[in-house]
Amino acid sequence: MIRVAALALAILATPLAAQQATTAPGGTVRILDKTTGIRTDLDLANGETRQVGYLSVTLDECRYPAGNPAGDAFMLLTIYYQNAVDPEFRGWMVASAPALNALDHQRYDVWALRCTTS
Repeated sequence: MIRVAALALAILATPLAAQQATTAPGGTVRILDKTTGIRTDLDLANGETRQVGYLSVTLDECRYPAGNPAGDAFMLLTIYYQNAVDPEFRGWMVASAPALNALDHQRYDVWALRCTTS
């Protein structure tokens, strides 16, 4: 019994291997204007900024799993609302878990969709 508990502790204490990620040249972001119901998909290159309604969206970087390009997308985004000094959102969004780190805004929803892999 003690050996089983020690083995379980050893397994739990061992760090998981980090997943290798590849940086893509760009990605696709979906924006929903909840007031008008208009959905817009933006294809952005890394470092590119585009305006949709009152939002200004910058894709700083898009990464995807090295062994599975269609598997997931991790996007570093900066989003401004009405040319404010401070961003409304700055951080990583994950395509497979949109609620994990979402834009909290009364009018707009933003999702990471996919990285550009070709």
